[in-house]
Amino acid sequence: MERKALGKGISALIPPADAQQSQKIIFLPLNRIKPNPYQPREDFDPQAMEELVQSIREKGIIQPILVRPKGDDYELIAGERRYRAAAILQLKEIPTIVKDVDDRDSLEIALIENLQRKELNPIEEAKAYQFLIEKFSLTQEEVAEVLGKARATVANVLRLLKLPLEIQEEIKNGRISYAHGRALLEISDLNLQRKILQEIISKSLSVRELENIIKLRRPFSVKVKSSRLVKTSDPYIAVLEEQLQQALATRVKIVKKKKRGTITIEFYSNEELERIVSKIKGEAAV
Repeated sequence: MERKALGKGISALIPPADAQQSQKIIFLPLNRIKPNPYQPREDFDPQAMEELVQSIREKGIIQPILVRPKGDDYELIAGERRYRAAAILQLKEIPTIVKDVDDRDSLEIALIENLQRKELNPIEEAKAYQFLIEKFSLTQEEVAEVLGKARATVANVLRLLKLPLEIQEEIKNGRISYAHGRALLEISDLNLQRKILQEIISKSLSVRELENIIKLRRPFSVKVKSSRLVKTSDPYIAVLEEQLQQALATRVKIVKKKKRGTITIEFYSNEELERIVSKIKGEAAV
């Protein structure tokens, strides 16, 4: 039996050719269509967009976009790239199918469209799962059922959001892979994760090579973590350290004496030092 990922079936996303007679295609003015606030995709490849623009310029828009009524206008559900390409070409109107769906269905359809076209990077995918969980109070099992995936797959993708932000960025831009990210999660110390990240990039390490390095350094990782817990005995100082680490995305150590103390901020490259300094300047100016 075919499993349907959406409550209304995958045909809600891309209707089969023989069903398009029952789903009326209309041409809507482009200026009456608003972007989808639940669009899970954040990055659009410029070259791919240029190719799509050229294709639409020559052949027109073959597949209609999907929208829903929103006040006196319409809101995009699926077809973000076609919508953007039409705007670049300054088209007056665009072929659409109008469906009356709620916020959850809108997000599900947008997410499935991107997943089926393999257009989401792993971090965008993880953020979309997290948004479903938080906004609609879903469990991981329910998200997996909605999207037609195994629960373990959803859980593993969500774990990527536990990585430091700079590692997430490297996964987003493709400098390291999803598998590299999963391997780095085996390291308990966040700063060791960052240090090994630099090795992955500078040495073009394969996932297998990364796993071997992690096996060799795992005892050191546990030692660093336990040592840090022993030294930070003041709960108030521990909270401040954690807040600074989250803000600066690197390890921070606060040593407090009677009336004075020191704050140590770690970095592992000139680029990271510049990033930290810029972050501090930016926050100080606010």
